[in-house]
Amino acid sequence: MPVTSSSSKAPFATGSDSGVDPKVTDVRERLAAAYLASDVPPEKAKAKLDSQNKLFVRERIALLFDEGSFVEDGRYANAMASGLPADGVVTGRGTVDGRPAVVVANDPTVKAGSWGARTVEKIVRATETALREELPLFWFVDSAGARITDQVDLFPGRRGAGRIFHNQVALSGKVPQICCLFGPSAAGGAYIPSFTDIVIMVEGNASMYLGSPRMAEMVVGEKVSLEEMGGARMHCTVSGVGDLLASDDTEAIELAKLYFSYMPQNWHSDLPSYAAEEPAEPLTRHTVPERESQPFDIHEVIDGLLDDDSFFEIKPLFAAELVIGLGRMAGETVGVIANNSAVKGGVLFTDSADKAARFIWLCDAFSIPIIYLADVPGFMIGSEVERGGIIRHGAKMVSAVSSATVPQFCVIVRKAYGAGLYAMGGPGFAPDATIALPTARIAVMGPEAAVNAVYANKIAAVEAEQGAEARDAFVQEKRAEYEEDVDLERLASDLVLDQVIEADALRAELLLRLRYASARDRHFATKRRDIPPV
Repeated sequence: MPVTSSSSKAPFATGSDSGVDPKVTDVRERLAAAYLASDVPPEKAKAKLDSQNKLFVRERIALLFDEGSFVEDGRYANAMASGLPADGVVTGRGTVDGRPAVVVANDPTVKAGSWGARTVEKIVRATETALREELPLFWFVDSAGARITDQVDLFPGRRGAGRIFHNQVALSGKVPQICCLFGPSAAGGAYIPSFTDIVIMVEGNASMYLGSPRMAEMVVGEKVSLEEMGGARMHCTVSGVGDLLASDDTEAIELAKLYFSYMPQNWHSDLPSYAAEEPAEPLTRHTVPERESQPFDIHEVIDGLLDDDSFFEIKPLFAAELVIGLGRMAGETVGVIANNSAVKGGVLFTDSADKAARFIWLCDAFSIPIIYLADVPGFMIGSEVERGGIIRHGAKMVSAVSSATVPQFCVIVRKAYGAGLYAMGGPGFAPDATIALPTARIAVMGPEAAVNAVYANKIAAVEAEQGAEARDAFVQEKRAEYEEDVDLERLASDLVLDQVIEADALRAELLLRLRYASARDRHFATKRRDIPPV
């Protein structure tokens, strides 16, 4: 894509006319030069962008905002210094599909997008604008971090870099914060993406790290590549810091705008509405396998519930045993949390618990109803996960479920065993409804595990005294008793379940319940704040 200027010429007349004050002419000429210096990159910098398959910062902004809507602040920052046009960051506001928003966009052609004192001041002011006017904030990150030469001016003070993070935390849950990571986000600057709601990383170019590979080798003696330590794919698959991988700058911006289409303008605005559509492949009674041990892809159920092609999955490459994302039902935004038995049996791990908790907080902040699709054997067991803190991670997920005040619907697709039932918004957590398909089972654990746990000594004794055939008969008898104890009809009779329904009727049922729950009370508890597990 060719570099296009944001305007055809600088907004100042140059040249000398009779009657013009030479001093004013001089000012005009210097301002025009400063304007043009930040309008297009130098040839060498442009060649480097092209070699990296990157867009110039103003091209990125042009793709984000509606044509002609962008107004820029602080364009002449550091204009009197050589080689620092706009001090390496473009800030301002425009409209995204008609909705106003603020942008902070690093310019990697200016000292690798590094921060100087005026860079920080511009970013702080942009966050203050977003706070004051409650405007969504897009972060276009491509920065090598702070300029060490400017550290005293930019780092420690009341309006230093720390103020950026302070304001991001204040903005969290108030307005959407959306990050496209086009290049590096180094050292302290790496925290900017971490405080946003979603991080979209361009594969091959984006990276996040507190210390570079060279620093890691010097300080801790580790030899590692940038991609291994902080690359886009690593963060989207292993650390979970990244949410989505994009192939290039254009796709990253398209994903950012698509995500924004599901979000409100701010915490007290209504969610956007769109034309209702039917699912591409409606649910049938055969969509869900009846045998709980048979793995299947829960995306089939999700696609059968949501409007055609409306599911926007978040973190698809991270902790894939749990699927989360935004979608639409009859044109209205909903959040979906679903166990996927096709990956690790749908068992919950520490990463999947963290993944769910943050998504629940996101939905609760922006008034997005949540639908849980439970097909979960429970949380993973074993020494490795215990040492990894699965109890506190699981508690984090349960805490998020408990404190969410948006409409929540628990759908038991197949099994919901142990604390997995709780983590997936089960009856004890006051969902607006608990709905079960005929394939559903709810219990402390599955029948096989339960019988083995309770009757292990008896099973061994029967086998020793009467042989394997008698042992199998005894086990089958006890399993039958256990299954009768947790029979689906009994659970409905005891009001554990609000409805038992066939899959082909589930979407219509949820649409009605979503409509009725829209005016629910949002109060949870009176206190200063909770102390969530970490």
